[in-house]
Amino acid sequence: MQRAAGARVGPGTAPRARRGGLRWGPLVPIAPALLVVLVLFVYPFAYGLALSLHPIGALARGGMLANYAAFFGTPWERASIWNTLRLAVPVSALDLALALPLAYRLRRPLPGQRLITALLVIPMTLGTVLLAEGMIEFFGPAGWANKALLALHLVRMPVQFVHNYTGVFISLAIADFPAVFLVLLGYASGVDPRLEQAARTLGAGWWARLRRVTLPLLAPGIAAAAALSFVATFSVFPSAVLVGEPAGSTRVIALAAWQAAYEQFDYPRASAIAMVMAAIELVFVALVLAARNRAYRGPTIGGRG
Repeated sequence: MQRAAGARVGPGTAPRARRGGLRWGPLVPIAPALLVVLVLFVYPFAYGLALSLHPIGALARGGMLANYAAFFGTPWERASIWNTLRLAVPVSALDLALALPLAYRLRRPLPGQRLITALLVIPMTLGTVLLAEGMIEFFGPAGWANKALLALHLVRMPVQFVHNYTGVFISLAIADFPAVFLVLLGYASGVDPRLEQAARTLGAGWWARLRRVTLPLLAPGIAAAAALSFVATFSVFPSAVLVGEPAGSTRVIALAAWQAAYEQFDYPRASAIAMVMAAIELVFVALVLAARNRAYRGPTIGGRG
């Protein structure tokens, strides 16, 4: 009997025809992760979206989109988006600017590297409430920062660092920095130093190596850190209340959703505000990923990169 081309027949076995259709075997290992995503993320999102389309009270006569129309039609509510963006975007940019050179420098063994890394990630262990209390003690009117400024005769009156936009900005920058630093450190540690050495051998200067070798290789890490930082700071709530001005400049969108749910007991409207938050975050993440795909083209030393 002539064997079919490419078929393997072992002793005591018969050739089996390849069956078509979906193969479920490779999906078995990721089934628990998919279940967690469905239960903890997909279902709550779908439930919140459906709930937001069923307004109650006076808004029930406005149709399915009445909650969204009420939110965007009220300047006080609409301003919460701008208040949140004023915090999330500059905090993310500042943390990236501070963490990137540190992570790149600490990617290789240095004296005291473990101690430095531990000190940089300590704020992650404090928690929002403890960090807010520390800020009030340090940056308050009678705190160490104002005492130092007064002792140096740099100011005549205590500076208002807390219970305003500045307090929330500082709190978010401190709390968010460790996560950004650790993400960038992981990516920077994976950059092969021989690539930069090759670029230096070929005559590339510091700026050329940075622009055409280092940053393109770090683009995925920068994008991941930026997305993580923005999502974390955009959903800020405790800091805006504890060290901010929740009735004014730091009335963020998360606080607007909380007030709708637990002060007005309008859960459909709160769900609509949460959907707006999710939409803005998804748009930002999509823009960051698109920028990453354009930037990550591999290292180029000569020619057009």
